[in-house]
Amino acid sequence: MSCLQTIQDYGLRSLGIGERLLPRDNFTLCDQFTLIGSGMLWNIYFGTLALLSGFFLATALGVGKASPNPLLRKPSEWFIFIFRGSPLFIQFFFGYFLFLTLKQQAAIFDPFSAAWLGALVVLFCNTAAYTGEIFYGALQSVPKGDIEAADAYGLSGWKRFRRVIWPTMLRLAWPAYTNEAIFLFHATTLVFFSGFPAVQQKGDALYYASYFADKTFNPFIPYPILAGYFILLTLVIIGLFGLVNARLNRHLPRDGRQKIRLRPNLIR
Repeated sequence: MSCLQTIQDYGLRSLGIGERLLPRDNFTLCDQFTLIGSGMLWNIYFGTLALLSGFFLATALGVGKASPNPLLRKPSEWFIFIFRGSPLFIQFFFGYFLFLTLKQQAAIFDPFSAAWLGALVVLFCNTAAYTGEIFYGALQSVPKGDIEAADAYGLSGWKRFRRVIWPTMLRLAWPAYTNEAIFLFHATTLVFFSGFPAVQQKGDALYYASYFADKTFNPFIPYPILAGYFILLTLVIIGLFGLVNARLNRHLPRDGRQKIRLRPNLIR
């Protein structure tokens, strides 16, 4: 089988499109690159949707934690504490069994027991908690002079937050938020490894890399391929977030602009 035929057969295998059965023997580099790359579609799906939806909850959590009102501050503090204080692996485990229990009580929760939605909810809550803490720290660092200037111009309430506080918060938080985004995409490899099952062998990149490692008894080919895909994904994220960072800091002198630096978390 040619490599082009392999790509046609297995390029979208993780989505259930193409050959239903996985190759059993005589694995080629093309087989491994194609199937592991196919699994990356799930990692990109989980990371992108969790990041986009979690951004809005994180903003609310950051503002809530900074609020003097205990009715807003306490729920935000506890939400952040719980999801930052427990390992993501355990969150997937308990999330899956929670959704299974709810599924038995009401049919409406049936989609949540599948990885495409249940795991996405867990990632959404996790990244919102970490990002909320980042945004909270940035809110505390907003210069008082900016707020006083907004007051002098007659800005107050929502208009002051939208036009002065929120943009400054994003500018200060963006480098740390970029690293959170990178780690979130890396954390998507835990989805099928922890609790949520891969239905009909439709898994993510780590699922297929583990499959080849088990079949060939040689982890030194599939896992470096997996790492290579994530390195490329990380470079894309840094590039995209760097463009946003440049936009947020466009009013500053070039020497005073914060640059995006990769600072990986060894333990979370």
